[in-house]
Amino acid sequence: MSRASSHALKHPPVTAPSDNPAGAPSPVPAPFPELAVAIERERRRGRGAQSNASGRYEAEARVAFDDGWQSLEDLPPFSTSVALDTSRKVITRNDSPDIGFDRSINPYRGCEHGCVYCFARPTHAYLGLSPGLDFESKLFAKPDAPALLEKELAAPDYEARMIAIGTNTDPYQPIERERQIMRGILEVLERAGHPVGIVTKSALVTRDIDILARMAKRNLAKVALSVTTLDPKLARTMEPRASTPSKRLEAIKRLADAGIPTTVMVAPVIPALNDSEIERILDAAAHAGAREASYVLLRLPLEVRDLFREWLMANYPDRYRHVFTLIRDMRGGRDYDSQWGTRMKGTGPMAWMIGRRFEIACEKLGLNKRRTKLTTDHFAKPKRSGQQLSLF
Repeated sequence: MSRASSHALKHPPVTAPSDNPAGAPSPVPAPFPELAVAIERERRRGRGAQSNASGRYEAEARVAFDDGWQSLEDLPPFSTSVALDTSRKVITRNDSPDIGFDRSINPYRGCEHGCVYCFARPTHAYLGLSPGLDFESKLFAKPDAPALLEKELAAPDYEARMIAIGTNTDPYQPIERERQIMRGILEVLERAGHPVGIVTKSALVTRDIDILARMAKRNLAKVALSVTTLDPKLARTMEPRASTPSKRLEAIKRLADAGIPTTVMVAPVIPALNDSEIERILDAAAHAGAREASYVLLRLPLEVRDLFREWLMANYPDRYRHVFTLIRDMRGGRDYDSQWGTRMKGTGPMAWMIGRRFEIACEKLGLNKRRTKLTTDHFAKPKRSGQQLSLF
C-alpha cells in the first residue's frame, strides 16, 4: 500500500546564502540535507518556480519526502485553483516616492504566468501560502471588484488620479479570459471618465481594445507591455505561461494602431542573461508602434532571491556566479537593496552603463520624446444607490 508523508520542523534550518563575491554556494553542507524543497519536474511542468517552501510567517515548514514506499511518485501535479477574494475595498493606496502613482487595483492575487523573478511573490506569504509554486497555482479572484470600484469612486471624498493596474499581479493572466473581471473594471472606469494605466505581459489585453480605444480618445488610458526577452526559449523557461515575445510585440502593434498610447517595458533587466537584448527589444517595440519605453533592474526581495537562485542553477548553472556577481555590483554588495530611488535602477558602473545604453537606444529610436499624461477632466462620480438625479 502506498502512502505519502511529510516532515514538520519548527523554524527548519536552511542553507545560508553565500557572501563571497562570486555568489557560489557555501561549501559547508546544510543540516538535514534530506529536507530538500525542490519539487519533481513532472509535478511542476509549465511552472516557473522550482520549489514550494512554506511562507515566512508559518511556524512550521512542511516538506514532502520519500518514506520508503516510493509514494512521491503518486503525488498529483500542481494544478491551478481559484478561490474568491471577498475584500471590501479594491483600490490600494501607496506613498512610495519612486513610483508614478499613488493608487492601484489588483483584480487577482497570485499570478499564473509564473514569472520566476516576480517581486510580488512574497505577498502570498500573507495568505499563509508559499511564494513559490503556490503563488502561481493557488490564485484568488475578486469578482466584486467592478462593483466595489464603482462604490469607492462614488464616495464624497474621492479625488480622481490615475489608477494603475498590473503593477503587482497581471490583470490579463490566463484566468481573466473566462472571468473578465478586468473588463468589468474598465467598463466602470470608462463610465466614470477615470484615467487608468495598465501594465501586462499578456496579449489578452487586445480583447479590450474597444474600451481602451474609446478611453484613449479622451486621454484616459495608456498601456505598457513588458517584454523581457525576444528569445522564445528563455521566455518559456522564465515566464512559462505569459504570452510569447512575438505575441506581445503584436499586441503593441494592435494597441498602437487603435490609437492607444503604448509603452514597452524592458523589465526586468537581468545582467548576463537578457541585458544584451535591451537595444533589440526597444527596436522591435518601436517598429511595432510603441511611443515610450522604460526599464527596471532585477529585484530580489525576500523569498524571490532564493527562488531565482534555484531557477538559475537549474536552467543556467554556467551563468550563476557571473549573474550574482553583477547583481551585487549594482546593489552595493548585496543581493538586493530596497532603498527608495535606487531599487529600480541600481547603483555603480554596471548600473550606469545599462542606463546609458537604454537612453542612447531610446534617443536613436525616437522613444520618450513625448510623455503621455492622462487627464482627470472627464471624471464624474458614479451615482450612488438611492441617490436622486439632478435636474440641472
